[in-house]
Amino acid sequence: MRKLLIQVASSLFVLLLLSAPALAGEVAVSAAASLKEAVNELAERFAKAHPGVRIVPNYGASGTLAKQIESGAPADIFIAANEEWMTYLKQRRLVSASDTLACNTLVFAGSTEKKVTGMHDLAALGRIAMGSPKSVPAGEYATEAISKAGLTQQLSGKLVFAKDVRESMMYAERGEVEGAFVYRTDALLGRRARILFTVPQQLYPRISYPMALTTSAAGKSEAAAFIRYLKGPEAVSVLRKYGFSF
Repeated sequence: MRKLLIQVASSLFVLLLLSAPALAGEVAVSAAASLKEAVNELAERFAKAHPGVRIVPNYGASGTLAKQIESGAPADIFIAANEEWMTYLKQRRLVSASDTLACNTLVFAGSTEKKVTGMHDLAALGRIAMGSPKSVPAGEYATEAISKAGLTQQLSGKLVFAKDVRESMMYAERGEVEGAFVYRTDALLGRRARILFTVPQQLYPRISYPMALTTSAAGKSEAAAFIRYLKGPEAVSVLRKYGFSF
């Protein structure tokens, strides 16, 4: 009985946490995992220029973050790695109109000694990592590129699905796979794994990062101010530094 009561209390605490709004002076930002370093720096810069305001980031796969917001998790700003998950929340009236923060490029990275210069070389590799296409935009882009390159059957059984693009890169860094489909910005942070080739743009849609205020943040001046900052020249400079394009 005591164990049951503890489980119930724990579940209630989680539900309260998910439904609790961000505190005044805090801006909760749910952002795609590939933005982590850039948004961390931007959050720090913004907070220094706005005493009393704290940016609280939450990183993960865009689909996972969208489902969290749908479930009531506190979020003032949502930044996805594709339009699909932003549209998902728009259809549920959980976000306002969106703007594009930045763009990215899909690459294949690894530390293998095998010759890998293009999609045609992938069939000769062993394990290949990519984000789960069900929730990770990078995985969706990679899946489309593989299909258009006519490699779906040849790579069947070789793909290792990760929870987000950063986990894909981690597998490549550790040598647990021979390569991984990741964003250029993720590959530039690698120490062992390097960019082996850039996936041809004609094989997948343009990668853009839409951002929007959530409807629960309507009227929250701190969140609106951070969105404006993300559109400004300082933010553009920081994002370029991390390899994002416009």
